[in-house]
Amino acid sequence: MASSTRVLRTTRNIVARPQSLWRNIWRRFCRHRLALLGLLVLLVLTLGTLFGPMVYQRKINDIDFTASLQGPGLAHPLGTDDMGQDLLARILYGGRVSIAVGLTSMLIAVLLGTLVGAVAGYCGGSIDNVLMRLTDLFISLPQLPLLLLVVYLFRDTMRRLFTPELGSFLLIVLVIGGLRWMQPARLVRAAFLSLKEKEFVEAAVALGTPPLRLVVWHLLPNAMSPVIVAASLGVGSAILAESSLSFLGLGFPPDMPTWGRLLFEAKDYLDTAPHWALFPGTMIFLVVLSINYVGDGLRDALDARKVL
Repeated sequence: MASSTRVLRTTRNIVARPQSLWRNIWRRFCRHRLALLGLLVLLVLTLGTLFGPMVYQRKINDIDFTASLQGPGLAHPLGTDDMGQDLLARILYGGRVSIAVGLTSMLIAVLLGTLVGAVAGYCGGSIDNVLMRLTDLFISLPQLPLLLLVVYLFRDTMRRLFTPELGSFLLIVLVIGGLRWMQPARLVRAAFLSLKEKEFVEAAVALGTPPLRLVVWHLLPNAMSPVIVAASLGVGSAILAESSLSFLGLGFPPDMPTWGRLLFEAKDYLDTAPHWALFPGTMIFLVVLSINYVGDGLRDALDARKVL
């Protein structure tokens, strides 16, 4: 009898226990098989670029002309380039830079877009009109030509102010982030315009909540779901933008073997050494595809109609 009572109490506690919102989101995300696979591949590639050089301790600038343009083998698992440099070591090192550029530039875009969208959505009126026309102006600009122009004009200045590597990194992430804030801004503005009409916001205003607290604690947390999805998808676009810059010779210095730089260096050897372009191109493909699948999973998991 006592055992049955304990089982009954345990069952009641389980039934009565409130479900966590984030647990429900994670459960819905796990139902998306491609999103889970993308997350797994993305984690493997990220951890590989972070800790791979500690395991595979071959220097990226070791030159061996006797091993020039060798295919994959035991000595060089992914082959070598025209100077006999090991491609696996260079891909592992360059992956850090490419992934860091994607994450940092989208963080800048999300912060700037959230600020513009929050101000426009909360203030409304003429401020909203000015900020949205500015957003429309940036949307109408051709991004790739403008990106190439800005990097070409300011890269030497940034390299003189900082080190060549740091100057190139700061310039690229600032330009990519500065040209991709428009979508988060419009998403945040639309969410604010909708949330301002909700009962909980009207109740907070009636209680005398200060505007800054109202925005930070009540409006922003409820407006970030679409922004998170847009940011996850934008990371892949930022990585492609950096790869395009490096492929065109306007990215990082030659001694920083980003994936785009490796493709740029391999373009003249596609007939004799296709592996040189195949492996960094595959890395870009896998990272971008994985991020897109993760973004699709987040879109479904953060859908309020499905989470509730």
